[in-house]
Amino acid sequence: MHIEFTQADSSHVEDLVDLVNSAYRGDSSKQGWTTEADLLDGQRVDAEGIQALIDKEESVILVAEDDDTGDLLGCVHVEKQGSKMYLGMLTVAPELQSKGLGKLLLNESEALAQFWDCNTIFMTVISVRTELIKWYEKHGFRNTKETKPFPYGDERFGIPKVEGLQFTVLEKKV
Repeated sequence: MHIEFTQADSSHVEDLVDLVNSAYRGDSSKQGWTTEADLLDGQRVDAEGIQALIDKEESVILVAEDDDTGDLLGCVHVEKQGSKMYLGMLTVAPELQSKGLGKLLLNESEALAQFWDCNTIFMTVISVRTELIKWYEKHGFRNTKETKPFPYGDERFGIPKVEGLQFTVLEKKV
């Protein structure tokens, strides 16, 4: 497999919705280790939200595609916010997880942060996702111990199955 990294455009929207939802929600997500299916029902993203990220200034969705088949293998959303860069929606197709593609997407994100002259990459992770937090820590992120509330009542981000969800802020100097 030969992987090509490109910037998403409107032609990627539906495939991105399918990819992200398949990796985080429902039975298909249980093939991989990034599932949130035990914590949240519903969707992770929708077409409107993906298009808004594509259209937003200083916001990019990087996509990893199989150069031979054109299949979408993974993605990550990055957004310049002053001297920092927000990283979110890091997604690898469930059947391809644990093969290094997530790390490649992180590397591409770091290169973009440096291009944008950002000195820090930050993200939020659901605090009970300890295995995911440990993965990011293994890749140089640190837990800031700062938390942010989960958007209960906003079904665009999923329908919580448990109480008390919140986000932990992680960051990495670049």
